[in-house]
Amino acid sequence: MLRSYSVLFRAPGTKAFSAAGFVARMPISQFGLAAVMLVSAQSGSYGLAGNVSAVAALAGAAIMPQTARLVDRYGQAKVARPVIVAGAVSWLLLALAVTLQWPVWTWFVLAALGGGLGPSIGSMVRARWVYVLKDRSLQQRAFSWESSVDEVVFIIGPPLATFLATGVAPYAGVVVAAVLLLAGGWLFTAQRSTEPPGTGRHAASLPSRRLLTPSLLAVALVFCCCGTAFGAIDVTVVAFADEAGSKAAAGLILAAYAAGSLIAGLAFGVITFRRSIGGQFVVAACLFGLLAPLLLLAGNLVMCGVLIFIAGFAIAPLLISATVLIERIVPAVALTEALTWSTTALVLGVTIGASAAGSLIDQHGARFSFWVPAGAAVLAALIALVASPRLRHGSVRRTADRLAASLVDAPAPGVPQAEIAG
Repeated sequence: MLRSYSVLFRAPGTKAFSAAGFVARMPISQFGLAAVMLVSAQSGSYGLAGNVSAVAALAGAAIMPQTARLVDRYGQAKVARPVIVAGAVSWLLLALAVTLQWPVWTWFVLAALGGGLGPSIGSMVRARWVYVLKDRSLQQRAFSWESSVDEVVFIIGPPLATFLATGVAPYAGVVVAAVLLLAGGWLFTAQRSTEPPGTGRHAASLPSRRLLTPSLLAVALVFCCCGTAFGAIDVTVVAFADEAGSKAAAGLILAAYAAGSLIAGLAFGVITFRRSIGGQFVVAACLFGLLAPLLLLAGNLVMCGVLIFIAGFAIAPLLISATVLIERIVPAVALTEALTWSTTALVLGVTIGASAAGSLIDQHGARFSFWVPAGAAVLAALIALVASPRLRHGSVRRTADRLAASLVDAPAPGVPQAEIAG
């Protein structure tokens, strides 16, 4: 299986940007959990902790697509570097604010800044693969590889964040994640040879509103449900482990979730399917809807770890098939933005899930809040089934053709758009 992936790294520069992207993505598995552990340790409230984490995610959902549009236009390094620095500083200030008990409103402001000022590293990595590899089958394999890297991030990140927060200091998880964002982001954007060229201010562009086709909206809605499940599981597992008297076990349980997804992702990348990519997406969403509710059976930490490992098998195939589906639909000039819209929907779901689970934990206990990811997963499956006619091969091709025809040329400096149209 691994030999099948080695062909990806024959292209110059691929090892460097993929490795740097791995480091830069480490914080995505840490910030939310580290913030929950920091705020809950200082305030004693999982509801408040979930709300602070949710605000960070909501800010990311609002701002990341706009950052991605600028990345497509002006290039990754030029846009991402100042954003990464500002985001890392905001997270460091949040750690200081919570630790020194600044007014609670400052926690929300700094969490919003930290969450919003964070470019989607995963989208930029995948855009580089599309730029470097012209063979679509290799692109799909590269997407599988990067999804597997995402899962490794989520295997390492949660235990690291939990260890730092419980074994070093409550603020340590946030601080280390901020340092990784700064170092990894700087190394990633330094790889200029594989950076896709910006389209430029006056190059062909695709209006954002045109991207939101029924197909992409279906993917976004499914991703929102996935994010709801992810956000709820992060908060719930921490509380579940805390109630069982072993809060540090939360990181290992969350790592088991990512481990299941990693195994499925690596296998998915080398298997040849008869179904179209849209059909693969629908099947993966249905699998997610079947496996996530198993968490309702968790009666202790061991059972929770086993069930969450099984539930993880649906995650990578769902995310990989969605990424390939988006790449098949959207022109290259808007790929980073389109991928970031799906990430935005995922992050928006994390906002909903973390907040809802935090409130339910405070009122009814951790085990009851497993209903949030279970319900979200079932809803994701239903949405995918309803949208399946829009995701068939012929419908996807027609959507791609319409978007390609929607490309517009921005006017040259001083030339009115009406004059060009005339």
